[in-house]
Amino acid sequence: MSTLVVEGSQWGDEGKGKITDYLAQEADVVVRSQGGNNAGHTIVINNEKFALRSIPSGIFNPRIKNILANGMVINPKQLLEELHGLEARGIKDYKLYISNRAHIVLPYHETLDGAYEDYKGSRKIGTTKHGIGPCYSDKANRIGIRIGEFVNEEEFKECLTNTLSIKNMELKMLGLPEVSVDEIFNEYKEYAKEISKFVCDTSLLIEEELEKGSKILFEGAQGVMLCIDHGTYPYVTSSSPTGAAVPLNCGIAPKYINNVLGICKAYTTRVGSGPFPTEIDGDLANYIRERGHEYGTVTKRPRRIGWLDCVTLNYARRVSGINYLSIMLLDVLTGLDEIKICYEYDLDGKALNTVPATLKELEKVTPKYITLKGWKEDITQVKSFDELPENAKIYIRKIEELTKAEVAIFSVGPDRSQTIKLKELF
Repeated sequence: MSTLVVEGSQWGDEGKGKITDYLAQEADVVVRSQGGNNAGHTIVINNEKFALRSIPSGIFNPRIKNILANGMVINPKQLLEELHGLEARGIKDYKLYISNRAHIVLPYHETLDGAYEDYKGSRKIGTTKHGIGPCYSDKANRIGIRIGEFVNEEEFKECLTNTLSIKNMELKMLGLPEVSVDEIFNEYKEYAKEISKFVCDTSLLIEEELEKGSKILFEGAQGVMLCIDHGTYPYVTSSSPTGAAVPLNCGIAPKYINNVLGICKAYTTRVGSGPFPTEIDGDLANYIRERGHEYGTVTKRPRRIGWLDCVTLNYARRVSGINYLSIMLLDVLTGLDEIKICYEYDLDGKALNTVPATLKELEKVTPKYITLKGWKEDITQVKSFDELPENAKIYIRKIEELTKAEVAIFSVGPDRSQTIKLKELF
C-alpha cells in the first residue's frame, strides 16, 4: 500500500493539476478529496490544454480509478458538462466513482453566494460565486442534499421540498425571488439519472484498494492558506485542503497517509482579497504574471504576485504534514537579476516565524528577505537538477533549508515532459 497526498501549500493555483496528472501515471487510484467547481486544474498533454474543475486528474488514463470523495460538494449540471466536454475531445474510456455522501450544489446556492458577496461590499471575500460556500453551510446546518438522496427521485424531491422551505425564506429575506421545487426537481432529476451509474460508497472502495496494495493519489482544491481552519480567515475557502483533512474527507483512517507533497510556485500568487505579505506590483509583478500566465483557470482574474514566502510554507508544512515539496514554474523567474525569499516576518519589532491568527496582525507584518542572484539561462529543456544554472540550484537548496522539506520535483514548463523528479514518492 502506498498513498500520496498532493496539496497546494500556498493560496491555490500552484500547479497541482500538472503534478497530479504527472504522478497519476504511476497511480492506480486518484481521489479528489474536497472542494467543488470553484477551482480549476490546468493540464497540458502533448501541447493540448485541458481545464478540469471537479474531475480528478487521472481521468485521462483508462486504467486509473477516479473518485469524487465525500468531502466534495458537486454541481451535477457542471460535472456532466465537464464530462461531455472531455468526451467530445476523445476522452471516453475512463473509470469514475462518486461518493454517495458528497453534497450537491444547486442553483439557489449560486444565487445566495452572489447575494452574500454583494452585501459584504468592501469586506467581500472574492468568492467565485459558484455556490460552494452556501452548499457547505447547508451541510453544516444539516439541511444539505447528498448524492445518495439525489439519485433516488422520491428522496430527492422530499429533501428538496424540506430544504427549500428554509432556503426560500432566506432568499425572501434578501429580496430575491423564491425557487420552485418542481422547476429544480424536473431539471435535476435528469442529471441524477445520468450520474447514478457512477455513485457508490467510495470510502469502502478506497479501503478495498488499500487492502489490495494499490497506489493511491489524493488531490484537493485550493491551498493550505485557504483552509477554513488554518488559512487567512475569513479570506478562505469553505473546506480544508490540507493533507491532515484527507482522512475525514475520504472516509479512511489517518494511518493510511504515507506522504504529503506540497505544491508551491517558485514565487507566490493569490486570487481574491486578503492579506498577502510578500506582494509586489508594478513592472516586476507584470513581468512574472505574463511569463507565468497568472490568470485564474476558472475566473480568468489576474492573480496577485509576490516573492516566495517561506513563513507560510513552513506554516503549511506544520499544519498539514508536508514532507516533500514540488517547485513549480521555476522557469518564470529566468531573466531576473535578483530573486527574494521571505524567511521571517517582523511584527511590531519582534521576529515572527509563523502566520498570525488574526488579519489585523497579518496585515501589519513586514516580510524580511534573503536576496539571491538570478539566472539568465533558458532552463525549459533541462532534464535533471545538474543541468540547472548554479544560481537556480542555490535557489532550490535555499528553499529546502528554510522550509525543512525536501524538494522532490521541480517544473520548468507546462508540459509533462518539463517535470523533473528528484525522488520516488510511490
